Amino acid sequence: MKKTVLAVTLALANAAHADSSVVVPFDGSFEDATFAVESAIVDRGLVIDYVSHVGEMLNRTGADVGSDVQLFKEADIFVFCSAVVSRDVMEADPMNIAHCPYGVFVAENADGVMVGYREYPEGEMQQVQALLAGIVADAVEN
Repeated sequence: MKKTVLAVTLALANAAHADSSVVVPFDGSFEDATFAVESAIVDRGLVIDYVSHVGEMLNRTGADVGSDVQLFKEADIFVFCSAVVSRDVMEADPMNIAHCPYGVFVAENADGVMVGYREYPEGEMQQVQALLAGIVADAVEN
């Protein structure tokens, strides 16, 4: 178990960064990844406010905007907040409201299934980044 946690932690530390996002490959199906992410969020006592089906929207509207490029086979973003972490970061700076709510995405493209999240600024917002890193680590580990 400790080796797995260490491996996932190292993978997260070395994860590909694209446009300020941390992206970690998921060894399994899109459905397995979405279940793992949902479970990792809920297991922390957090409530998922919304699941944005970005992949469906992009696939549905491609022709309407003159594109035939399929960016993702599937892609969902789990949107949620943490009362404890949000209060901490907003008491430090109320303008951290701009970063709330938080999201973890699951996507599948030609390269496979991936799980990730947006990077946050240095300082108190690293509490949020640590929360998201833990959720992704738990999801990828399962």
